Amino acid sequence: MSALDLENIEKELKKRCQFPYKWFRKQNDQWDRFTQFIYQIPNWEALVRKIAIVAESQEVDKQQIFQYAANRWYNFWSAQAVEQIFTEIDGIEPVAETKDSEKDFYLFGIPFDHKTSVFPKQFNKTFEYAQNHKSELIEWLYKNQSTQKRHHFKNRLFIVVFERNGEHWKLKAEISLLKKSIQKYAASFRPEQLQSFTFVDGQTTLSDIIWVSK
Repeated sequence: MSALDLENIEKELKKRCQFPYKWFRKQNDQWDRFTQFIYQIPNWEALVRKIAIVAESQEVDKQQIFQYAANRWYNFWSAQAVEQIFTEIDGIEPVAETKDSEKDFYLFGIPFDHKTSVFPKQFNKTFEYAQNHKSELIEWLYKNQSTQKRHHFKNRLFIVVFERNGEHWKLKAEISLLKKSIQKYAASFRPEQLQSFTFVDGQTTLSDIIWVSK
C-alpha cells in the first residue's frame, strides 16, 4: 500500500466519531465477506455510499451493516496509520511480507505485531491500576483476544487508549496524538523494558504497552 496522508486519514476517521459505536453481532465470516470493500475505501462519504449499495444487494438491515462496516473500516484505517507511524521511525523496519499476520515490523531488530486496544472494562480494574501492573493487563489482553485471523501469542506491542469520559474508541481517530505517543516510546526504548511471557509450548513472548490517554 502506498504511503497514507496521515492528516487526511485522521480527518476521515473523525467523521465516523459522529455516530454511536455498536456492533449488533460478533464478527463472522459471512458479514466480513459482505464488507470486504472497507480495505479499498479510505474516504468516509464513499464508504457510506458503498454500504447503502451492499445493504440493498444483500438484503440486510441497513443500520446493522452500516455499523459493522463502519467499525471494521475505522479499526482497519486507524491500524494502517499506526503501522505507518511506526515504520517511519529510524530503527523500525517494516516486514517485507505484507500478509504476515504475526508481525508488522521489526523494532530495533525484534519482530512485533501491533494492536490498538481500548482500555477493557472487563479487566475490572482502574486505568491507574493497569499502568502500575502492566504485565497483568498484557496477560489479560492476550488471553481475551479475538479469535479472528490475527489471533496469536507471538510478540505484540499494545497501544492502549483511555479517554476519561469512557469513549475510549474515539482515540483511535486521534492519529496525531497516537503519533506523539509512539515516537516518544521509540525514542526511549530499551529491550530490557519488554515484558516476557510463556503462553504456549514453552515459547517466550515479548510484549509491552504504549499508553495513550486524554
